[in-house]
Amino acid sequence: MIEVTRASSPLILGLPHTGTDIPADCRDALNETGRAMADTDWQIDTLYAGLVDGATSVRTPIHRYVIDVNRDPSGISLYPGQNTTGLCPTTDFDGRAIYAAGREPDAGEIARRMAAYHAPYHTALAAEVARIKALHGFAILYDCHSIRSEIPFLFDGTLPDFNIGTNSGGACAPQIEALVHARARAAKGYTCVLNGRFKGGWTTRHYGNPLNGVHAVQMELAQLTHITESPPWEINRSRFDALRGHLRAILTDLQNWRPL
Repeated sequence: MIEVTRASSPLILGLPHTGTDIPADCRDALNETGRAMADTDWQIDTLYAGLVDGATSVRTPIHRYVIDVNRDPSGISLYPGQNTTGLCPTTDFDGRAIYAAGREPDAGEIARRMAAYHAPYHTALAAEVARIKALHGFAILYDCHSIRSEIPFLFDGTLPDFNIGTNSGGACAPQIEALVHARARAAKGYTCVLNGRFKGGWTTRHYGNPLNGVHAVQMELAQLTHITESPPWEINRSRFDALRGHLRAILTDLQNWRPL
């Protein structure tokens, strides 16, 4: 069941990777690495909860190892030539197998998961984008993500704290990109990058259409900014609370933005 909280401001929060539900048939096929669910966006729904009044949110409770709702349903890679995980991942972010040998999903199983989990999420998200656009003449979709700050399989070195993705400027108005980037740059003690390693997933690229009044931004946060980056993925209270202040400022700016 897709979790939708409806509100009336122009802002929609997407929460594609906070779910930890894995149906029994899928769980049985996973190995110990897969069942650990290390690549979850741990605590992100808690991090964003209540930051601003009036924001709609759309969340799937299904874990990304079942199917990744932020991947192109065609299976095309978001980052050709770079290591990444796919629509129904068979490895984790460290390149380790997550399924027992021979238990990886085949084409039929991928199609079943598409219909059961990927399509309903985007049906719900598209409906909220259309509803908000009908109310205001535009909508802003802010996709909430996090990732460990050091993952050699995916990127070199240490990831910046704020990773803003706008599909290289194509997913939102320049003013929106500038607002988010300015707030991230102004956050003392934090690092940021615009359209670096993470330029926005399928959600950002698919929905972002500023000429049609739909603006999309992905925020990929380094998990070190708010939690421990290993089990049990505990909140670091001082870092968590400090980060919430900066995120509140970003979301407030987005809620107050209006087209010129």
